[in-house]
Amino acid sequence: MNIMQKLSSKNLFIFNLVLIGAIFGFSLAFLSFSCSTPGGPRVRAQENPVIIPEDALAVAESLQTALNAVSEKMLPSVIELKTVSVRRQRVPNFNGIPWEFFFGPRDRGQDGQEREYRSQGLGSGIIVRFKDGVYYALTNHHVIDDATEINVATKDGREYPAELVGKDERKDLAMISFKTNDYYPLAALGDSDKVNVGDWAIAIGNPLGEQFSFSVTMGIISAVGRIGGPGGNINDFIQTDAPINQGNSGGPLVNIRGEVIGINTWIASNISGGGNVGLGFAIPINNVKRSIDEFIETGTTSYGWLGVSLMEPSRETMASLGIENRRGALAAHVFLDSPADKGGIRPGDFITHVNGREARGVQPLQMIVGDLKPGDNATFTVIRDRQSREIRVRIEERTDQVASDNRKLWPGVTVVPLTDQIRRSMELDDNARGLFVAQVVSGSPADIVGLRQGDRISAINGETVSDIAAFYRVLREKTNTELWFGIIRSDATLETLKYKR
Repeated sequence: MNIMQKLSSKNLFIFNLVLIGAIFGFSLAFLSFSCSTPGGPRVRAQENPVIIPEDALAVAESLQTALNAVSEKMLPSVIELKTVSVRRQRVPNFNGIPWEFFFGPRDRGQDGQEREYRSQGLGSGIIVRFKDGVYYALTNHHVIDDATEINVATKDGREYPAELVGKDERKDLAMISFKTNDYYPLAALGDSDKVNVGDWAIAIGNPLGEQFSFSVTMGIISAVGRIGGPGGNINDFIQTDAPINQGNSGGPLVNIRGEVIGINTWIASNISGGGNVGLGFAIPINNVKRSIDEFIETGTTSYGWLGVSLMEPSRETMASLGIENRRGALAAHVFLDSPADKGGIRPGDFITHVNGREARGVQPLQMIVGDLKPGDNATFTVIRDRQSREIRVRIEERTDQVASDNRKLWPGVTVVPLTDQIRRSMELDDNARGLFVAQVVSGSPADIVGLRQGDRISAINGETVSDIAAFYRVLREKTNTELWFGIIRSDATLETLKYKR
């Protein structure tokens, strides 16, 4: 058989057909295997994308748009405060042994010289006024306290020297000013009395230094009316979980409308050095508004003065006075010749309202009185002898001198009922009597006549006082000209000196 016959034979045809089929089958198997590799699910994921409901997406985008607008509106009004504080310290004396032994004699003329130390600080502020070419900005007192140099930096990168206009340590407020021909918008001030728990809250400032300047954070209003700020601050703070850190102090807390509702002031933190844990506090802007104009006009701010020393009474004292479940503050002492004294408020009066506004404790009452202007006539609602009455008082201006004159603090002694716990701590018999002297104010009439902490008062001006109600009643009715106490000290029964009014 020649070659042409072999190529055209039936057997070769069948072999070629089988070979082609094998090649086709292998190719099909390889293609099928490739489609089953890990790349397959990604194709299927693209074919089944996550679908966000249009109504939910619209709500989210509208909130996002609002936050964009608030940030764009507020950031040009926010400033970064850079401060320098200078202190001088005497150079230590290193003359003598061992200094001269190791380093040789030294010029003794250098002894006693002072060296200058400079420390830098950082905070935030908010521009609130423009007058006669000068911008005025609010910040915290603790941001600029002891600062000898103050500079202002703005969002657009410019920097200006600034001056202190006024400060108020009691509210931790301060105002600075700077001059420029550049334009900066004034922040819109809201109404902090309308703030509710759950409202959106936006904090703006310069946390942790220049690297993070002009940061915007968001959260909600966690609580209102918080008291107990650092340094005896008398504000009723707004609490927020919007992240606030060191450097945010003095910056604005803003609502969703872009209105300032507070001045960020302090944080509560269990982190060493202080850090955000969702407990930030801001001064309500309504506590600030009056101070703005006073700072600009006079460089200071004034407080109304009533002339009482207030306390939160114990449950036993409240029960004795018949004021259980009432909110207010007890006038433990009254300054002689003060507005309260002239108006008729007496020690033991429990103050519940001022001009119809409820005073829910010592600090709220201090704030209400402090916001009254000197010369204002205010009506105080008090509970005396279990009866409610109204007393009208003409408010005067508070000064540190008049508010710290303990010689006029009447009577200057705080007493509490003799409870079982006090008896055990004093190792007294169960039948021991008298009112326990918890505190005697230094320099006060009670101190002058010789009362001591731990004494037990049994009488005032010879009249027995068996409970707190009797103590304040006799003090009010029987001490117009003089005051002395019958006391039990250790096991001795004594009478104090007499105080002539």
